[in-house]
Amino acid sequence: MSQAISGPYAARILADLGADVVRVESPRTDVTEYFGVVRDGRAGMFAQMNTGKRSIGVDLAVAGATGLITDLARRADVLIENFRPGVMDRLGLGYGQLSSANPALVMLSISGFGPAGPDAQRRALAPVIHAESGLLARQAELDERPPTDLPMALADTLTALHATVALLAALHQRTATGLGQHIDLSMLAAIAATDDHAHAVLDGTGEAYSSRGTIWRAPGGPLLIAAPPKHAWSMLSRAGLVTDPAPPGTDLPTKFRLRQQAIQDWIIGFTDRESLVAALESAGVAWGDVRDSADVFAGGAHSVSVPGSERRVTGLPYHFSAAQPAIRRRAPRRGEHNAEVLADWLGLDRTAVDGLAARGVLIAS
Repeated sequence: MSQAISGPYAARILADLGADVVRVESPRTDVTEYFGVVRDGRAGMFAQMNTGKRSIGVDLAVAGATGLITDLARRADVLIENFRPGVMDRLGLGYGQLSSANPALVMLSISGFGPAGPDAQRRALAPVIHAESGLLARQAELDERPPTDLPMALADTLTALHATVALLAALHQRTATGLGQHIDLSMLAAIAATDDHAHAVLDGTGEAYSSRGTIWRAPGGPLLIAAPPKHAWSMLSRAGLVTDPAPPGTDLPTKFRLRQQAIQDWIIGFTDRESLVAALESAGVAWGDVRDSADVFAGGAHSVSVPGSERRVTGLPYHFSAAQPAIRRRAPRRGEHNAEVLADWLGLDRTAVDGLAARGVLIAS
């Protein structure tokens, strides 16, 4: 019961790992439907987040819908939702109500800023969390330019990964206790927990510093050295590849500028990229080509085909020695599996399903 990326991507991972995932879709359009080419009736981003699932369409505003969801929750191992805090309780579908129906249920609630507090009810898409988490301010300070957002929904995807870890841990604990539990996960907390530079703030220094790579002009196109200029200088000078252009007594800003220029001059002094790369390798310097995304996925790399479709989507990065993640079906249309899911999960026959549709509880498109 989730929208956009954070909840759906966590459920997509579970689907690829073998879970029977049922997406409960409302009459409203998911924001991911606005991104990408439409194939098989679904946009590219929606397909990437929801391939492999089945779909039932449920209008939660119609009488009887809450009872249907409760019946499904009785049979479920996991329920994922990312409504704003309090919505599920108002619908009669909060953890208290559902755990009474199914004490073994593991329920995950994703929010932007947590279930309580002054920001709990704010609309929290990934860019909002990027700004509120300090990432954009740090990036702007390091680059000495105005803040700009990130080119991917990092807050959503990191939250989805933390969500999957939490769900699997709760399911593992359930094998010992027989009981489920409720997991609250905020997007802001997920980013904060994953910020590898948080120690500077926690230790009280607070200064922005960079462990990022630096892009240099190079023969054959831009090249990244996996270090800021100061550390790149140390590695290259230790290897005897560059000499210090700064006279003794030079002030630090001038010394930094001259050394940075010396690195750039050394790089563009090579006539071909292969010789440059060989020199970097000899010095133990990690480097990278600045590739276009199309190059990364060229030839089917890092993606998998969708059964019954011409579409490819990103695949899971795990390579198990005794198992194989798989996509079983294309991204579903809203309500495509109404009858199938309700027969499998609840044993409802066609007459019962048609009755729910006639009352407007079930929807399809």
